[in-house]
Amino acid sequence: MELPSPGKKDDCCCGPQSLDTLPAQSASETDWVSGSVKTPVGEIPQVATELKFKDKWSTGKVRWGIGRMRYAVNPGLYAVGSPKPESPVFVTANYKMSFDSLRSSLSGRDGWILVLDTKAVNVWCAAGKGTFGTNELVRRIHAVRLKEIVSHNQLILPQLSATGVCAHQVKQMSGYKVIFGPVRAEDIPAFMDAKMKATPDMRRVKFPMKERIALTPIEIVRYAKFAIPVAICLFFLSGMGPDGYSFSRVLSYGIMSVFLVGVAWIHGAVFTPILLPWLPGRSFSAKGAWAGLLILITPASAYLRDPDIVTGWVMAASWLLIIPAVSSYLGMNFTGASTYTSLSGVKKEMRIAVPLQITTAALGLGLWITGLFVKG
Repeated sequence: MELPSPGKKDDCCCGPQSLDTLPAQSASETDWVSGSVKTPVGEIPQVATELKFKDKWSTGKVRWGIGRMRYAVNPGLYAVGSPKPESPVFVTANYKMSFDSLRSSLSGRDGWILVLDTKAVNVWCAAGKGTFGTNELVRRIHAVRLKEIVSHNQLILPQLSATGVCAHQVKQMSGYKVIFGPVRAEDIPAFMDAKMKATPDMRRVKFPMKERIALTPIEIVRYAKFAIPVAICLFFLSGMGPDGYSFSRVLSYGIMSVFLVGVAWIHGAVFTPILLPWLPGRSFSAKGAWAGLLILITPASAYLRDPDIVTGWVMAASWLLIIPAVSSYLGMNFTGASTYTSLSGVKKEMRIAVPLQITTAALGLGLWITGLFVKG
């Protein structure tokens, strides 16, 4: 939806006014809209604070990468409860999971929700990318004609948006004061009850195991398009040998290669986040590599019991390189999901880690091919 320029009042500037003005969302997709609230600039959609089964089901699908980039609400202004001009204004991203987290935390309260156009990206990532930023915030304030709706000049932003929003510039450009709320939306009621004062615990960024595990499904799905073709290739290539092509080798070494690719793929995306606090190193790539080495315990034990599961020590050694390299790469992807890292830190880590990962994986693949023809 194209936005009018600031101050232009002859256009519809209040964000979505009704279900009919949501071209990207059908009525069935906006059943979280429970009514509307009249304001001097028109009716503002009123949203429910209780998440329905459909909301939770859609979130579950997005966790597995289904419809991830389409999981968004239209940017604009929304109402919670029966807000008045003096009611607080909360700002969030148009990623629906962020929007749902905020509205569900405001149960029993009156307020306004200003949704920024973050291209269906959550608050933390959008702040790092710049879509949850100063310019978009100021632009959206003017677009919804917020000054005609509320009687105060305060905006409550999530703390994790601070990397993208310059508070004093927002004040200069719009007249609105930015107040950074707590890290977690669930702490907003206590934050408001304390007259918008956050406790140290509200400011503390946590990344507990439950949240880390929640990130693994999409990583598994995302790299299936690489892991499955690689596994298929290794499966059929494993039939090669010094005496020509053998289907018996395909059924033995090929199946084992597919299994080990699966180990590197699935466990690399799971073990790193689960074991994150206990894995050595500071960088996620190093933690991922250590997770890969731990993963190797099972196949290494199987090899010691039955060396014939691979063609020899050369091929066995190849997996000592391939699995940690893959696991390191998958582990590094969690830098974008964790608030432990900065954008500059991620770029620095990638400059060092990616060449090492590629080199290690290439050496491992070379040893794997060599192992088909050389027994040790």
